[in-house]
Amino acid sequence: MKLLIVNGPNLNLLGQREPGIYGTDTMEACLEQLRKHYADHEIAYYQSNVEGFLIDRLQQANVDGTQGIVLNAGAYTHTSVALHDCIRSLHIPVIEVHISNVHQREEFRHHSMISAACRGVICGFGLNSYRLAVEALILQAPSNSSNK
Repeated sequence: MKLLIVNGPNLNLLGQREPGIYGTDTMEACLEQLRKHYADHEIAYYQSNVEGFLIDRLQQANVDGTQGIVLNAGAYTHTSVALHDCIRSLHIPVIEVHISNVHQREEFRHHSMISAACRGVICGFGLNSYRLAVEALILQAPSNSSNK
């Protein structure tokens, strides 16, 4: 299965940024573990701090053979109707992820503009949120179930 993990703004700073919330592990270490654990699957990665670049990459995934997307839109989760509309236009499942439990944080983080467009939401399990999302996509792949 060809999967894509997409991270939004400030997630390039994982391992440095607010370690009390996001931990001290880097995304590179997370990706290395995911690729090792799911060696039978292709896991691509993309990160941008720019909303339009995220949309461009998601649209590209719709035509490049990607079969599932793990999306941590960062702060755009709470503000981006454009990302919501983009996700709705895709023909592949998207799982929204968050490293922290956003519902235990500031009130403005309690609402997601993209959740309704996504297959599911996983939050609060640290970098394991990515692993859980990858596993969900693999388990729900067309060859494993009749769900899209």
